[in-house]
Amino acid sequence: MSSVPVTPPASDALAVRLAGVHKSFPVKGGSSTVALEDIGLDIGTGEFVSLIGPSGCGKSTLLRIVGDLIEPTAGTVEVNGKPAHQARIDRDYGMVFQAPVLFDWRTVEANVRLPLELMTGAAGADRDRRVREMLDLVGLADFTRHHPHQLSGGMQQRVAIARALVFEPALLLMDEPFGALDEMTRERLNGEVLKVWARTGTTVIFVTHSIPEAVFLSTRVVVMSPRPGRISEIIDIDLPQPRTEETRESERYFELVTQVREALRAQHGGGASAARARAEGGIG
Repeated sequence: MSSVPVTPPASDALAVRLAGVHKSFPVKGGSSTVALEDIGLDIGTGEFVSLIGPSGCGKSTLLRIVGDLIEPTAGTVEVNGKPAHQARIDRDYGMVFQAPVLFDWRTVEANVRLPLELMTGAAGADRDRRVREMLDLVGLADFTRHHPHQLSGGMQQRVAIARALVFEPALLLMDEPFGALDEMTRERLNGEVLKVWARTGTTVIFVTHSIPEAVFLSTRVVVMSPRPGRISEIIDIDLPQPRTEETRESERYFELVTQVREALRAQHGGGASAARARAEGGIG
């Protein structure tokens, strides 16, 4: 089964191109489990694209393939017009995962500086300036000397976002970064991420289980089917920018949430799973 036609991105320049991507994992006894099948997707430079689907559909696997953390079994992956592996070598990526993965013995400032310390060619003054800019961008300029254990979960994730952006990557990959946070903190960080996105122009691919989150953040939402993961539908999000709390109360927002939910229900075939998704505002 081939993937659905992909809506052309708003930008003529492509940040990511996936063609015929397939991923299977070997299992005991010599057989294999197919995680992804025939994924084709173009993402334009500067887009904010969310991947959503039931648990086990391969969203995170697809994100890791784009980031060259795992290799596809078949198909091609290009980032900024080059193979994903070369893009990783060229440091085209920033990555943020559900756990912030900060070093507790390093201060906030030192955690954010770490990628620059690992790079060559950046003078100390330039590194310090860039770190200050990123901490100011995520609203943590007053917490440079704190250690991670002195911060809330939401603040730790902001440190992780600053660290991912400090070397100015062209592409930011985010794998359920707010999944462990309470709803109010999550909504607040959604707004902050959009401000960072607007100011940096970085292309973002965002994995989430939350339908409202996907709609609020995205320029497009990619709906995936149960395993083996395929792209079942791509929904353009035409909400005006900037997104605000009023956005969440608009009629169009609720229409788009319903549209994404119905696309997910179609994959689940209705029934109890869909009812639970409606109740929880998420999926799988």
